[in-house]
Amino acid sequence: MVSMDIRTMFLFSAIFRIILIIYGEWQDSHMEVRYTDVDYLVFSDAASFMASGESPYKRTTYRYSPLLAFLLVPNSIIHRSWGKFLFSALDLLVGWFIYTILKLRKVPENLCMYSVVVWLFNPFTFTIGTRGNCEPIVCAMILWIIICLMKGNVLQAAFWYGLVVHLRIYPIIYALPIILVLDPDFFQSGLKPKLQNWSSSQGKTPQSHNRVTGQYDLVTALKSVFTRRRIMFGLVSGAVFLFCTGLFFYLYRWEFLHEALLYHLTRTDPRHNFSIYFYHIYLHSEHESSVVEKLISFLPQFIVQLVLIFSFAQDLPVCLFLQTFAFVEFNKVITAQYFVWFFCLLPLILPWSKMTLKWEGLCCIFVWMGAQSHWLMWAYLLEFKGRNVFVQLWLASILFLVANTFVLIMIIRRHKFAPVFEQRDRATSKNAAKLK
Repeated sequence: MVSMDIRTMFLFSAIFRIILIIYGEWQDSHMEVRYTDVDYLVFSDAASFMASGESPYKRTTYRYSPLLAFLLVPNSIIHRSWGKFLFSALDLLVGWFIYTILKLRKVPENLCMYSVVVWLFNPFTFTIGTRGNCEPIVCAMILWIIICLMKGNVLQAAFWYGLVVHLRIYPIIYALPIILVLDPDFFQSGLKPKLQNWSSSQGKTPQSHNRVTGQYDLVTALKSVFTRRRIMFGLVSGAVFLFCTGLFFYLYRWEFLHEALLYHLTRTDPRHNFSIYFYHIYLHSEHESSVVEKLISFLPQFIVQLVLIFSFAQDLPVCLFLQTFAFVEFNKVITAQYFVWFFCLLPLILPWSKMTLKWEGLCCIFVWMGAQSHWLMWAYLLEFKGRNVFVQLWLASILFLVANTFVLIMIIRRHKFAPVFEQRDRATSKNAAKLK
């Protein structure tokens, strides 16, 4: 019955997404405001150029890997909505990967169901694929990497990690926590890593957090960094990234390198976005930022990332979630599609949260949604009414940053630290490896 329940939920989710795609086609044809994401039109045009044997970068503002355009070539052959069905299918796959990860850690079925629902029926997530945004591809790949690590498939995890960094550069922030979690106490020759079950983590006291994370201070991490699996992961993922990058550089030269990689590293958006930096960028859009200005904007993000990594590296899902949340929060460019980056990781940490939905959970939701709605109000007045409300919009961006920080702190305070892997006794592990 439980199995039928999860299947029914995915079936309903699939039907719901198909209806949204069909409705989106109708809205695009009959209403002034389009349902389809503008980026999807860019993807489709780039795929059309690729299908005719030309460079996808002939389409201006296409700033992604040619792999994405290649996946959407059927848009020109089968139907223009092919990509939406592909992204929505991967959206469902993300839900299945969430369920798989939680079941690997023996989370009770009801908590698994609630966690999967948070992804499948979240308005931010079920609209992103049906509108034609490519983020479900990246989300699915990141969750698959977590599954590979949990099953001890380090080579496969390294392959997909190199590929996902090539596809979207932001997952590079996950390199250090993955390297840290590939500890020889967890990953030993001839043995699969031992996972910590949900039930065993429930009885631990808060002091266990300090005891475990203390093992990951900077000195200890640097001393043990050069292990076989860590070197293997770095070499394989680096080789995959360089191969893909080298191949497309050979095909499309500097145009690919600039649009797909360098642009995202130096991107500054003078138009309004959720970031607190947008107003400064807007005022100085005609002048090149100094090195000091770039360092000041990068430093808070860098410090927060290091603190989160060395505090939560063993609890990999929550570490990746907090990293992503903070990365988006302090980034110089923030758009609504970036929220999907951490929404795919949120269900993985819910079973270990002591936050109650009735009070603390609803408070976080209302604070986050309220700050975002407040920002959208000023953005509407600027974009559609043409009013000079830049200062008010900038203040709304600051309020949104405060709201995000509040939510981040609440999540950290109410999270029950639970390392993914358990340490093995070295002597026992050696004997087991010999017997095997």
